[in-house]
Amino acid sequence: MMAEIGKINALEIVKQVDFGLYLDGGEEGEILLPKRYIPDDWEMNDIIDVFIYLDSEDRIIATTELPFAEVGDCATLRATNTTKFGTFMNWGLMKDLFVPFSEQRIPMIAGKEYTVYIYIDNSGRIAGSSKLERYLYAEDDDDFEPGEEVDLLVSGQSDLGYKAVINGTHVGLIHKSAIFQRISQGDRFKGYVQDIRPDGKINLMLRKPGQHERKDLADMILDHLESAGGISTITDKSSPELIKDVFGTSKSHFKRAIGLLYKAKKIKLEPGKIILNDE
Repeated sequence: MMAEIGKINALEIVKQVDFGLYLDGGEEGEILLPKRYIPDDWEMNDIIDVFIYLDSEDRIIATTELPFAEVGDCATLRATNTTKFGTFMNWGLMKDLFVPFSEQRIPMIAGKEYTVYIYIDNSGRIAGSSKLERYLYAEDDDDFEPGEEVDLLVSGQSDLGYKAVINGTHVGLIHKSAIFQRISQGDRFKGYVQDIRPDGKINLMLRKPGQHERKDLADMILDHLESAGGISTITDKSSPELIKDVFGTSKSHFKRAIGLLYKAKKIKLEPGKIILNDE
């Protein structure tokens, strides 16, 4: 087992020294927990939760202070200082998070907040990036379906609305027309996938959708059946690409609409075809 840098780890206390405690870091060896971070009620061989990072001399060190976010997370942080190499941000630890200039979507200004992705750079140091699209998916690959509830982190504003991080893995857009409340960068809340654009971009909405979206698709399917003479070979076994081309929706959403029509006895299902029910 190896302690993970940039993560909260549960490690065993194995040694006491004048300047702190040493914890078992597995393959990383013994990791120092400085004296100022030692809990009052500790005992030898206790398992304690600590955050592992590199100190100013790039030595692996532990702290019982917890950052606002870990490696692999996105968070909205305040810039504290800018140097000729990049910007430092407050992320809840004594040592600030560094964001190189090459990882800044726009030049950062001390005192302002920016949404960043936290990662390990090529030298093994923890760093941040406001170029979220480098680390998150900007397009859907059958991960979401219209109406799905998701966790959102508002990451910035654009001419079209607000950008948001979806479930910590994707980025999407909340259009101005879908905003019915005051929101700002750094807000976290539940939202919903409105639709997936043909180019894979994800549109979001704040209100829980009703059943009308599925009903609208069901009407489209009925119209398609009528224009095809009552029989269609586009079924839930068809490719996602064909379904999207014909109905402009995901395969999972199409299957739900088919189920809605079948339960309402408006269609019959046979291998390789859907039949309009005339009964």
